Amino acid sequence: MAHIERIMLVDDNEADNVYHELILRAAGFEGELWIHETGESALGQLGRASVLPPCLILLDINMPGMDGFEFAAAAAPLLRRHPALIVVMLTSSSSPQDHARATAMSEISSYLTKPLTVSSARALIVGGASPGRH
Repeated sequence: MAHIERIMLVDDNEADNVYHELILRAAGFEGELWIHETGESALGQLGRASVLPPCLILLDINMPGMDGFEFAAAAAPLLRRHPALIVVMLTSSSSPQDHARATAMSEISSYLTKPLTVSSARALIVGGASPGRH
């Protein structure tokens, strides 16, 4: 089983980021946590060669500018170079169309509906993208 050492939260909602950080810590995550409120800034950090990629990216769909789907598509070359990167769509959208679109993208490992829970966070930390894996 994979053990997640770094997590990147990509969500424009500051309250959700604070909540998800608390949940991840309550689930036992002690690693590095990167928080970005835009897809562009997250992509910029991932693209810097001197930065170790996170092991897990929790990605919201609905963000101004670059949405989660656009982020995943833009990050595809980097994700192919770093197969240990796991992208989980963590969104408030329960839309079947969004779920189907995420499922169709090879860059996205799993689709979870907010809010993250301690048990789902623990499963992600210990085993990668197993909860809700498509």
